[in-house]
Amino acid sequence: MVWSQLAEIQTPPYATTDFVYLRFIGDRGIHEKDFGRIQIDRIDDMQGWANNVKNVQEDGPVKQAIVAANNHYAGFGPGTVNVFRNMLGLSEAKWEEREEEQQEAQYQPHDVKQRSLADFMS
Repeated sequence: MVWSQLAEIQTPPYATTDFVYLRFIGDRGIHEKDFGRIQIDRIDDMQGWANNVKNVQEDGPVKQAIVAANNHYAGFGPGTVNVFRNMLGLSEAKWEEREEEQQEAQYQPHDVKQRSLADFMS
């Protein structure tokens, strides 16, 4: 079962396998031109999910958590995931922006950008 944090719906945090897939999904209230920085405080909700992840790791068979956040959740998906990583006691993921990506950006460029999944997971 996928765990999801949506504006009006939260799935119950039941572990149905040895990994957790958690999605932080926003309501499309943030416009694309405004992406690139955290704009909505989701700390309380995220802390609850961090506690759920910790609980299933301590009390059950869960060995891994895969967490995804779209930009609409708080304004900047990768930044949201870094906040969540900190809540779990993990270091922040760091990534660099490629020059050609910066030139092609349709909205205000931000300080950093993920290059690949491996860069994000390290």
